[in-house]
Amino acid sequence: MADSPFPRSSRGGLLRTTLNSSMAPQNLSHSLLILEQSNAEQEDRSLMENTGDDLDRGHSRMDVLYPQFFDVLQTQGAGQEAFEVIQALTHVCRGVMEQLELDIDHGMGGEQGTRQRESLLTWLRQEINTWRLLHALFYDRILLQTDRPVDDEMQDGPTLGGSEKEVIQQLYALNATLREYQLVVDWLEACYDRGEQQNPLHAHDRMMAWENTLFQLENLQGAAFGKGHEIVTRLDPDAPVREKRPLHALDEEDNLHLSRAIFELIRSGRVDDGLKLCKHFGQTWRAAILEGWRLHEDPNFEQNVSGLHEKLPIEGNPRRDIWKRCAWMLADSKNYDEYSRATAGVFSGHLGSLKTLLHSNWHDLLWAHLKVQIDIRVESEIRGCCLKNYQPMPDDYWNGRMTMEQIFDELNVAKDASVRDYAQGQQGIIQRHLILDTCGELIQHMVRWVEKDTAQQSPHQLRFMAHIVLFLRQIGRVEQERQAEKIVAAYVEALIARGEPQLIAYYTASLSNPLQVKLYSRFLEQVEQKRPRELAVDAALQAGLDVEQITRVTVENIRLAHQSLGEFGEPKSGEISAIDQRKISALEWLTYLPEQRGELLWQANAMIRTYLASNKVECMRQTFRMVPADIVQQLVSLYGSVDNIPPREECCLKEYLCYKVYLSGVDSFVEWNRLQQNKPKKPLASHAASSQDNFTERMASERKEQAHRSEVVRWEHKLKEQAKQTIETLYNVLMFPDKGWLVDPFIPKLPENAVQLNWDHRLLQMEKLRSICIPEIALLLNEVMFKSGDFAGCVRLADEISSENRQLYKVYTKHKLAELLAKIADASLELLNSKLDPWGYPITT
Repeated sequence: MADSPFPRSSRGGLLRTTLNSSMAPQNLSHSLLILEQSNAEQEDRSLMENTGDDLDRGHSRMDVLYPQFFDVLQTQGAGQEAFEVIQALTHVCRGVMEQLELDIDHGMGGEQGTRQRESLLTWLRQEINTWRLLHALFYDRILLQTDRPVDDEMQDGPTLGGSEKEVIQQLYALNATLREYQLVVDWLEACYDRGEQQNPLHAHDRMMAWENTLFQLENLQGAAFGKGHEIVTRLDPDAPVREKRPLHALDEEDNLHLSRAIFELIRSGRVDDGLKLCKHFGQTWRAAILEGWRLHEDPNFEQNVSGLHEKLPIEGNPRRDIWKRCAWMLADSKNYDEYSRATAGVFSGHLGSLKTLLHSNWHDLLWAHLKVQIDIRVESEIRGCCLKNYQPMPDDYWNGRMTMEQIFDELNVAKDASVRDYAQGQQGIIQRHLILDTCGELIQHMVRWVEKDTAQQSPHQLRFMAHIVLFLRQIGRVEQERQAEKIVAAYVEALIARGEPQLIAYYTASLSNPLQVKLYSRFLEQVEQKRPRELAVDAALQAGLDVEQITRVTVENIRLAHQSLGEFGEPKSGEISAIDQRKISALEWLTYLPEQRGELLWQANAMIRTYLASNKVECMRQTFRMVPADIVQQLVSLYGSVDNIPPREECCLKEYLCYKVYLSGVDSFVEWNRLQQNKPKKPLASHAASSQDNFTERMASERKEQAHRSEVVRWEHKLKEQAKQTIETLYNVLMFPDKGWLVDPFIPKLPENAVQLNWDHRLLQMEKLRSICIPEIALLLNEVMFKSGDFAGCVRLADEISSENRQLYKVYTKHKLAELLAKIADASLELLNSKLDPWGYPITT
């Protein structure tokens, strides 16, 4: 597990259970923020600097996430916890988000650049939120639910007769579902984005509630304050509802702003800040109302220490049941503004008041549903375990119980289109399945996105999904490995388009071997230069990939690829097309590892067979140069001795030597032919000699003739030597040892993977080449000997062709054999003209 990018942890943790504390709803939210900032000093800002960022609308800022995610998995993946990796990934995203925000503040890219960066910011916020959700939920599921010790008295549920606070603390400790509900609520509160600035509340240090109404009531004759408009006659909190009269218009407006501000603080989990706000604006009764939801506990009943005689303060609301019923009635009433109703509905489980206000946002609606579900479950537990008579709640309260699946089903069909769009979008689906812990369905959704709209998925979406899959795989939540691999493979393909070998190799290594070979070979096919190829091989070796198999497949894919020649068609004779050059260059992949010398021979021979059949001799030469000159010594050194060379390598080695001899013979013939056609030309004859020719001119002419004769002698000697060498090299082809040219040596058995190697097809190709090349070599040999005057040698060639030792005649067709015999017959005729017998011997009587 230590080498995995997401090592699984066994360390336990502490779940907050201080439900009666005013800070309880925001504790986990704060802890999530602390986790994100824990490694702030370790971020490398230099990766984010890009002078061209103003031109790419912020994409270079985002693109640093590819190497940074890789660095996180590399540096923290060995011996660290999977959840620390998630924290680091979240922190990396936050660093990029801060950079984009700075760019927007500086106005980089103008209006269009700002819009583009804001779009990227929206995506990054959603990704960060999802990482935080993933961390919070699975930290509880993997570590707390499995490692938390459970006391014996807690096995059967909360203790009967305990205080409200004790009962709910035990409930949270035992009920994982309720705890996850609370985790999601904390996450929704921590991620709450108000979207706009807080409404201006004209506040100063000392505030008085409803001061405009008070002033008007004390100065009823003041025309400036709306004489004739009916307002309340009393200033108690219930006066507007009881009298059905409004406050002063300014106070009504301030009251609405305050109600909204309080609700937004509660929505973000900052209940204590809401209380302070109420007190600051002089509405202490509203602050008192917000205190009524707290769980009751009297610590004096638990005091059994003889030395203590002081009475401890009572926590929470002893009349909480009455408060809750009144809060429900307030939330259900139409006489209050929507924010006041929603505030009461949060603490009394009134879903209708919350949905009225939070109808246009998926996260807000989910928060509202979960707050209600938690409230119902907590209230049910209190009334079932505490020995006290409680005021009954309305039936509608208890009828609001829903499962998490029902909540998400309702969000999927919400009236507001924006809620439906988010619920059915990628982020909504991912977050829903993470909450439901249906990882199998989540991966199926991701696979459908990848398969259906591969072009529509941005590389960053693929990056995000791939790392989710890697995390789920590490914690054992991947049911179908093949489905998960499709997502990671899609990300690897996106990385291939970027061409970063270290990243490609690292993520490819997380796939199965067939996919590793397929994807990394696809990447290698795009690398053309020597240095990048070396880096790609080094990255594959570091990642533990099967480099031998990958490079073999790469060369085969390039070699067997069918590509059009383009508008210029075949190149001129003696030139190599770009397609052939690419195929030949691909052999370089097999030169990096010494243990691949046998494979290099195999692939090079396959190319040479194709080029030889197509009469592309220059391509043959170029291919031959790709094989190290000391290949024989390298193979012997690799396997220890000649006797230990495997059958395939032994056959490849002989085939390679056959081509070497063939190319040597052809090159020697080409050189002989060049010499034979470039006989020194006789100097131009001067005008007819006359008595007026002076001595100097005659001497110059004689020197030219003498130089020409010397040059002809040298040419004849050189041509003779070249002819001798050419005859020898061409005979080396015909007389190749060990069963003959392009005939495999004797091997005890075929290679084990002969079928995969297509061994029989190779033998057919070699036999076909023998039938093409041997007759051609024989004709070339005959031509050299005939033009050199070795007519007897031409006749002896017939003996070699007809010899049963090598049975070269079997490769001839009737037509080719007739052509050779006609050439030999011409040589015999020349012998007869020279007063010799047809075989070149003197005629004896």
